[in-house]
Amino acid sequence: MRKHIKIGTRGSKLALCQARWVGSSLQAKHPFLSVELITFKTTGDKILGAPLARLGGKGLFVKEIEQALLKGRIDLAVHSMKDMPSFVPTGLCIGSIPERETPLDAMISKTGRRFFELKPGARIGTSSLRRAAQLRFSRPDVEIVPLRGNLDTRLRKLETENLDAIVVAAAGMKRLGIEDRITEYLKESVMLPAVGQGALCIEIRSDDTETQKLVRALEHQETKAAVLGERAFSSRLAGSCQVPIACHGTLKQSIFTLQGLVSNLAGTEVVKDTLSGKIEHNEQIGIALAERLLAMGAGDILKKLTAGTQ
Repeated sequence: MRKHIKIGTRGSKLALCQARWVGSSLQAKHPFLSVELITFKTTGDKILGAPLARLGGKGLFVKEIEQALLKGRIDLAVHSMKDMPSFVPTGLCIGSIPERETPLDAMISKTGRRFFELKPGARIGTSSLRRAAQLRFSRPDVEIVPLRGNLDTRLRKLETENLDAIVVAAAGMKRLGIEDRITEYLKESVMLPAVGQGALCIEIRSDDTETQKLVRALEHQETKAAVLGERAFSSRLAGSCQVPIACHGTLKQSIFTLQGLVSNLAGTEVVKDTLSGKIEHNEQIGIALAERLLAMGAGDILKKLTAGTQ
């Protein structure tokens, strides 16, 4: 059994926190193991002056790390699952999905006002088309301001960019121990989460059986089932950062329930539905829900988005 592993991660405070948690959790399960963190600056970290959708989407935050993993420079990579494209490169696989933190989005307000208490014309910062579309749907009277950068940067810009509020993933705030700054956890009826939000992805080489045995100890079966169902939904819709797609799966006893949403950029056309079934059919449920939304009008929305007419 391997006694030393190299973990690849982005260099942001949140990414390092997540990678350290994986490292310490592995050591708790395997006391003989030593851990080394290797940091990378991804394309998404380097280019901050343009929206993610224009730059090409999710792979921007994982590509350089995946290349290092394929070359053997690292033994495993730790990503935020919501940054993972629908398809994993040949030679790599998802080795383990640990227990999920809250998938909800959080609003941090400068004045302490909640979302529906913000004044008309309030400026809300977000880097996500998914968040922007749902915010516009619920409050067409607010202004959405593009906001890039890591979590620390976005929190700082709340004070420096004349913003009234920002919306971020609550999981990051909780992992960094700054959840006391959260004004409001947005309900799923207002803000359905991103696919995989709140979950971590431990990515490994497909043929690395030693590392697979190590990371399997961190697997959380309920989280894995929910996330794989969400990813099947996204994959069927060819989901990316370029499309406002949201999805969240939950388990109650042996029943898996999946909510999914597709919107246009303006939030004026929203298609949303829910589907439930046995947990062992999680991925089929994801595909079936995507098919249902396509039949309800999501297909037309996606065509317009990919054609650049929205």
